[in-house]
Amino acid sequence: MASNLPSPSAVLAVRELCFSRNDEPIFGPLSFELRDGHAMLIEGDNGAGKTTLLRVLAGFLTPTSGEVLLDGVAANWHARSQRMSYLGHTSGLKSDLTGLQNLRALLGMQGQRHDRSLAQAVERVGLLGFDDVPLRALSAGQKKRMALAKLWLSPAKLWMLDEPYANLDLDGIALVNNMIEEHVASGGSVMLTSHGAYASPPVRTQTLRMQSAVMA
Repeated sequence: MASNLPSPSAVLAVRELCFSRNDEPIFGPLSFELRDGHAMLIEGDNGAGKTTLLRVLAGFLTPTSGEVLLDGVAANWHARSQRMSYLGHTSGLKSDLTGLQNLRALLGMQGQRHDRSLAQAVERVGLLGFDDVPLRALSAGQKKRMALAKLWLSPAKLWMLDEPYANLDLDGIALVNNMIEEHVASGGSVMLTSHGAYASPPVRTQTLRMQSAVMA
């Protein structure tokens, strides 16, 4: 008899996960595992539920049914806050605060890697000189880079990235790929959605193909 336990190397295990909105199925049932040191690219047409899946996995939406495990532990809010860092379509930053103020506030809630400083993070994403500028004065690409600085400082080993290349120029796209490559090489894992020729990061990548749960 096959075991339903996740493999020892699975940072994320999903079992028969479904999500409906107003009684309309959005996706599911989905079952998959993401291993340490790997990336998973979520593919699918518009409306297939890619962003919704990430938001369910991150705990922002409650699944209709199914199970999510992180390192073999039920993914309650505490487990997610310790093991997962989420970057969505929006930066998640406050427009009236400066970059440094935003980073301090977010890291105060989510924790920070002890071997990386805020100054190093701002330099890593190419925003030296912009760290004391209110977010409202930055371009969309600069706001995305500041959100990437928060991600780079996070101690979480699982990154959940929804359209991480959006609003970035070619240098910004290369930055994202370098950060993913560095994170995976250190044993971290990444789930992401994306479009375009740069959709697949330059690391070992699994593919999850999603289809709309609504049948024609």
